[in-house]
Amino acid sequence: MSFKISDDSIVIDEFASRLSHAQAGACATFEGWVRNHNEGQAVAALEYEAYAELAEAEGSRIMTEACEKFDLLAAEAVHRVGHLQIGDMAVWVGVAAAHRGPAFDACRFIIDELKSRVPIWKKEHYVAGTSAWINCSTKGDFAQNTSAPDSA
Repeated sequence: MSFKISDDSIVIDEFASRLSHAQAGACATFEGWVRNHNEGQAVAALEYEAYAELAEAEGSRIMTEACEKFDLLAAEAVHRVGHLQIGDMAVWVGVAAAHRGPAFDACRFIIDELKSRVPIWKKEHYVAGTSAWINCSTKGDFAQNTSAPDSA
């Protein structure tokens, strides 16, 4: 079980190979890709920044919670940082469980919690030439001491 922040393109095989388990009857994965629009604006690219040490610690807590809550046999997740183009994979989550229900539920739980609790900030670069930081919503205890990078 692991959560990683990566500067490099996500190579799914590196993480998916760790999901293999003799007791697994199900595997569920999620891929989050950079899309060309958001809230009515045409998007040209994204830029992600993270407080890597804290992000990996909180991501690991989420993975542990998911393993316990859904009785997972294995769980892996990785989130990119840096400049990403349309179509690039920004995040990948994979889980293995004895049955499909817990696998699907755990995969959704992990991605929702990562987006909610992990200090990763997204800057959208718009086709119109402007850009804006999209605030992360945090609900963890660290939220009061963490702020998004300056957009200047």
